[in-house]
Amino acid sequence: MRILLWHGYLLGGTGSNVYTRALAREWSRAGHDVVVICQEPDPERYDLGGAKVLRPNIGGLLPVFVLDRYEGVEAKLLQDFTRAERDRYVALNATALCTQVPADLVFANHVLMGAAVAYASGLPFAVKAHGSELEYSMRGNEDLAAWGRECLASAEAVFVGSEHIRDVLEEVVGHVDRVHEVPPGVDVEEFHPASRGDALARLLEEARADSANPANANERQPDEGNASRLEAFFATDRPTVVYFGKLLYNKGVHVLFEALRSVDARALIVGFGDYRQKLEQLAPPGTLFTGPLEHRHLVHLLPLADVTVVPSIFPEAFGMVAAEAAAAGSPPLVAHHSGLAEIAEGLEAEYPAEHRHLTSFATGDVADLAAKLDELLALTAEARAELGAAARRAAVRRWSWTSVATRLLEPIGSG
Repeated sequence: MRILLWHGYLLGGTGSNVYTRALAREWSRAGHDVVVICQEPDPERYDLGGAKVLRPNIGGLLPVFVLDRYEGVEAKLLQDFTRAERDRYVALNATALCTQVPADLVFANHVLMGAAVAYASGLPFAVKAHGSELEYSMRGNEDLAAWGRECLASAEAVFVGSEHIRDVLEEVVGHVDRVHEVPPGVDVEEFHPASRGDALARLLEEARADSANPANANERQPDEGNASRLEAFFATDRPTVVYFGKLLYNKGVHVLFEALRSVDARALIVGFGDYRQKLEQLAPPGTLFTGPLEHRHLVHLLPLADVTVVPSIFPEAFGMVAAEAAAAGSPPLVAHHSGLAEIAEGLEAEYPAEHRHLTSFATGDVADLAAKLDELLALTAEARAELGAAARRAAVRRWSWTSVATRLLEPIGSG
């Protein structure tokens, strides 16, 4: 099967970027002919399983859902695009798709602009809806909602990562036919448990290989001097709570910091975003910020975490970071809402009955989070290892990329 995998962004960092490169890798390994259409300037950095990459000219404007800086283009909120700017972006991308015919399928990320680009190409297409475009740009914008609804009507299949996003899709654009629920996946080969000594040695090795980032001028690169800072941080084995993701108010890291003021544990915070400076002011003593880390770092960091917390106070499509932590054997503790609640349910199915309540906490509830952290960290090493093994089982059984990639092609045929 020849698949054109359209993604308007990069291949590293955020959830939909990871999603794209994982599908490219899995479909290519399965024997499909895959072309990734994206804006990644350095695709050779990633294992795409042999998939080819095309970087189209997009006219200098990139539609985004949360404002970030992108080298070589001007990022502009999707809802702030003029009709002419939207039409130009869609036409340029659809033209790029058409240069790759013949193709059996366009698989497009994001209702907008993905469905619009795929529809304009005239090729058979499927769409993966993400929470980002629905919540940050389309909700409450009838013009964008109507456009998305029109484009999705022609899709052979529409995929959502959770029941929560199925509900959000219907709330935002109205009823959509041919919707299939397939959760995102985790690379369970890359994310796996490891001994403390081995994980730390490999983490420090990756950190030493980071490019220079004087004064942390590039927020998308790891902080300068991470290797020595991480080595000092892990020189003692004090209980460690890890958060990794965007540093935005909606991600709830401030809730975690409040909870940690009454918990005997330290925090390691991974990520970038416009709330970092404020979080640094709020952070309890002993907190270490690293800037963003790639998977090559995270696969070694997560086995060092006694608990990985996902404290979001805003709806999440799925909770990829929690699934990755689970695969690494670090018990996740997530806010109980939206797609995160579905992660908690998957973990509960594998946990011993007496510990099932330790998968989640009431959203925004500092006292509940602190109590759950205290209880998790008070477990014996044997009991915590048992939870880590149970979390790993949940990830392998429910969220491996191989199974996800296969399930995505089932409704539209595998050629």
